[in-house]
Amino acid sequence: MRKTAQDDSSGVISSYPTHFRKTSPVPLMMDEALDYLEKRQEQDPSFTYEVIVVDDGSKDQTTKVALRYCKKYGSDKVRVLTLVKNCGKGGAVRMGVFSSRGKKILMADADGATKFADIEKVEEGLSNLQPWPDQMAISCGSRAHLEKDSIAQRSYFRTLLMYGFHFLVWFLCVKDIRDTQCGFKLLTREAASQTFSVLHIDRWAFDVELLYIAQRLKIPIAEVAVNWTEIEGSKLVPFWSWLQMGRDLLFIRLRYLTGAWQLETRKYN
Repeated sequence: MRKTAQDDSSGVISSYPTHFRKTSPVPLMMDEALDYLEKRQEQDPSFTYEVIVVDDGSKDQTTKVALRYCKKYGSDKVRVLTLVKNCGKGGAVRMGVFSSRGKKILMADADGATKFADIEKVEEGLSNLQPWPDQMAISCGSRAHLEKDSIAQRSYFRTLLMYGFHFLVWFLCVKDIRDTQCGFKLLTREAASQTFSVLHIDRWAFDVELLYIAQRLKIPIAEVAVNWTEIEGSKLVPFWSWLQMGRDLLFIRLRYLTGAWQLETRKYN
């Protein structure tokens, strides 16, 4: 999403986790997002945006479907990035962030689990953090308020995995954010530049490293409750995905602790 000097628009990155669906979830998310963004632009002509769809090596026609929106709305409003090989969610989002032109950048999962209009909630969370040090701030959508309901619907095993992961996140990496994994985060361009330029994790735990880096750099972070719906077919394979994420959490902690990973940030244009 592009932003000019006189407006308050926000950037959108729509990343698509691959291999979990046979059909692309993009139409549902894109229809909702673009309907909201077009109406907002009608109400405020100074508002500008772009939607970047990152197809992370999927086999479900995501690129073909997304290009229809590019044709309908124009390449200045909708762009499609197609990765030949699966890079992982973190790698796909990073590619989208580095390709964005906005002064604010929203990460949003392509399955539409979070209502797009909730961008106003994370925008308010970002605004409440002002004044931003060095123009850096992050506002995270959160499903923590829905935890009791989700536990009632989960198996004992999945609940145990969830609590184990939350404990490892708290113990090893991020202390003050209850839901690090919600795929709905709004960053100022400066915050995105400083964090994504040193990000190492390409898979599902990239959100944790992103927030770990932000805390190390003393970037203010808000956590804001958003609406969220379980989307069929969007779940991870429980045991192996949690095992991989647990391993990545250990890597994050140990490699920064030993100096193997450094916080030598650089800005992108």
